[in-house]
Amino acid sequence: GSSAMSKVLQEVMAITQLKSTAVSEWPSIFSGLEVIVNRVTLSHRDPGGSPTLQDMLVSLGTGHAAKITLPDVRAELDYFPGTMLFISGLVLEHAVGPWDCGERFVIAHFMKDKVHDRMGVPRPAYPMQDYFLEMIEGDAPSKRPRKRVRRR
Repeated sequence: GSSAMSKVLQEVMAITQLKSTAVSEWPSIFSGLEVIVNRVTLSHRDPGGSPTLQDMLVSLGTGHAAKITLPDVRAELDYFPGTMLFISGLVLEHAVGPWDCGERFVIAHFMKDKVHDRMGVPRPAYPMQDYFLEMIEGDAPSKRPRKRVRRR
């Protein structure tokens, strides 16, 4: 995501010869943001992404107890205000049904695969558990036992 957005910025700056453009002020590695307010979201997959890209869904609002369902993995998760969820929206079908009370809004952050194509940037690889654990642990040496790989 960040390499594609960097290339977009370089290209726009080269074309416009301007130092300040809307693209230069874009605050995210995601190429798109969508705000969903007080809406039931029918079960769907997000077109235009890549299976390796993760969408970031941020549930906000007041006093609601919404649930997000992921039928492909038979899961229903609490989607209370303050919940942040990363999913591959192209791969996992997802929906948010009706909720009883309160105001609900979601900021959906996503990356369109066409941005990578247009910029000639390879898609990110599938995220691996070790990548996330390294981000959490920082520079501290891992205290987890390493997984053994059997060779045949």
